[in-house]
Amino acid sequence: MPVLETDIFPSNGPTHNPLMSKPFGLMFEALDDLKPGEIYVASGASPRYALWGELMSTRAKILGARGALVDGFARDTDGIKVLGFPCFCTGYYAQDQGVRGKVVDYRCALEIGGVRIEPGTLLFGDKEGVLVVPAEAEEEVVRLALEKVRGEKRVAKAIREGMSAVDAYKTFGIM
Repeated sequence: MPVLETDIFPSNGPTHNPLMSKPFGLMFEALDDLKPGEIYVASGASPRYALWGELMSTRAKILGARGALVDGFARDTDGIKVLGFPCFCTGYYAQDQGVRGKVVDYRCALEIGGVRIEPGTLLFGDKEGVLVVPAEAEEEVVRLALEKVRGEKRVAKAIREGMSAVDAYKTFGIM
């Protein structure tokens, strides 16, 4: 579930934007709208504050969400780890959004590193990174990934049984 963030610079003057008077903007609505199996994906903010934390992880986990991917920092990392909630971020920083940023939209398209993420986009993440799979390529990507895993298992078995790396690559074309 893509979530669009923005930096704010509070002033004491009047505003025409009703979100400016709402702490965190639409963050609580976005968080409460998570569905089972979804990933909270946030982008759009500067690195002045964290976009994700332990309390958000707690709520997301209760709702059945599978993780968070933020183009920025997370905070409360020890608590997130205790929860066992996957969180992919660019680093860790203690400052929360508070008066620094707001969620301005959710379930909307956004980009991270030039890669477009639409609502419902398939994401796969592990300790080595996150893969974004566009809907139009999903079936092919999953099929090819499963073929690759099956091939790697055959190579691993052959190597355990004594086959050299050179012969394994010649035989299977995978290494």
